[in-house]
Amino acid sequence: MLILISNDDGYFAPGLAALVEALRPLAELIVVAPETNRSGSSNSLTLDRPLSVRTAANGFLYVNGTPSDCVHVALTGLLDRRPDLVVSGINDGQNMGEDTLYSGTVAAATEGYLFGLPSIAFSQVSKGWKHLDAAAAAARSFVERFVASPLTAPSLLNVNIPNLPLSELKPPRVTRLGRRHPSEPVVRSSTPYGEPVYWIGPAGKAADATPGTDFHACADGAVSVTPLRFDLTHNAQLEPMREWIPTEWIGANR
Repeated sequence: MLILISNDDGYFAPGLAALVEALRPLAELIVVAPETNRSGSSNSLTLDRPLSVRTAANGFLYVNGTPSDCVHVALTGLLDRRPDLVVSGINDGQNMGEDTLYSGTVAAATEGYLFGLPSIAFSQVSKGWKHLDAAAAAARSFVERFVASPLTAPSLLNVNIPNLPLSELKPPRVTRLGRRHPSEPVVRSSTPYGEPVYWIGPAGKAADATPGTDFHACADGAVSVTPLRFDLTHNAQLEPMREWIPTEWIGANR
């Protein structure tokens, strides 16, 4: 089995190293990760310049691009065979609710999913890497399950792991995405030359953390597992939209 591993915190991140060590006994691994921290880069691909791939002292490959770049380049140019699984993480901080739209961690896994590969994104709920060993053990358990019983269809799993000792982690719960309040306001500052600059504010607090959501599971000390999809069609609005579109089109009689 071949597993492609990436992340968004950069190839030097403790979460990536812990994930690799946890999975090393299970399969052949190849790591292709960003050169620098690219948190919040979402599914962006770099199209305005060429990308470089270099090898770190520990054998990890790193790319001067986004997490999506890393997986894309690996799958379309670097690897001589198709991996069986794409794994991303372990991220320094949660990716729940609308975080998934912005997350580079989820984006790396999504890129694998878009290429028809089963993919898993792993994140710790709180920043700081506390109890990272437990998170790595939890991630390994998911991959062991995949090795023993591979998913038959392409799938994208978003896994959030509370920062707890392994003995205190509750069993995984299958969840839906919760919802957040809007982000906090930007933080205004200025350069040494007096020019205004703005820092994006922190993410908002949970607005929907009811039972069944990822927020609720993690707050209760359980590992949250959310299957994701990327059909953005709002099916409930298809019929109302057909009624809203004008019956006489501007070019119909021309």
